[in-house]
Amino acid sequence: MSKSKGMKEFVGLEEVTRLDFLVSLFAEILGTFLLVLIGCASCITWVANMPPSVLHIAFTFGLAVASLAQALGPISGCHVNPAVSVGLMVSGNCTFLKALSYMVCQCCGAIAGSAVLKLMLPQSQVTKGLGATTLGPEVSVGQGVVMEAIITFLLVLVVHAVTDSKRTDTKGWAPLAIGLTISVAHMAAVPITGSSMNPARTLGPAVVQNDYQHMWVYWVGPLIGGCVAGGVYRMGLRPNREDDEGSYDF
Repeated sequence: MSKSKGMKEFVGLEEVTRLDFLVSLFAEILGTFLLVLIGCASCITWVANMPPSVLHIAFTFGLAVASLAQALGPISGCHVNPAVSVGLMVSGNCTFLKALSYMVCQCCGAIAGSAVLKLMLPQSQVTKGLGATTLGPEVSVGQGVVMEAIITFLLVLVVHAVTDSKRTDTKGWAPLAIGLTISVAHMAAVPITGSSMNPARTLGPAVVQNDYQHMWVYWVGPLIGGCVAGGVYRMGLRPNREDDEGSYDF
């Protein structure tokens, strides 16, 4: 593959200028909107001194993503997460402009989801928060970045594995596998970082509440994890790498 052709495929201008690409963008907005609305709703404390359990939150987010992946996967791939889009771009499964467009739509959908959640809640509940992710007591920003990077690495690695067209053993299992991965990560990381693994999911409540404390942690950690996962899968875990026509080379 020539360098110019490889660069053209990496940028993906032709792909994003097609009319049907608008449907994919809408799917990403809708998916992230629903994920943040439903997921963050599970984080609301309704009974004093009885916050929702980690298990409750974990399965809400996991099952929400599994459901969305089943519905929207054939349309846009159901990334609903900037870290997933960036990871797929690194591995050659998503063009630069597509990933960038998806990220903008994901952030817009997340903000809209959090805004609607705020409108749906009584004011007394709104003052308690909208399910924003925060660092646990005595957890440093460095520890938060590392934890977010690790759980996002796991998620993006699983996304690559179960959506790889060269693997026949994962057919039909992608939504469930991805949803369970998110649930497992939440069970481990909710007490530490709130288990975002999704910059858009953290951005939505932060914008609506106008509270951006430690926001960079939830961008840097997941994006690093997603990039590393995409690179690892591309370089070492992809089956029959030399025959993969869907990747780009410079």
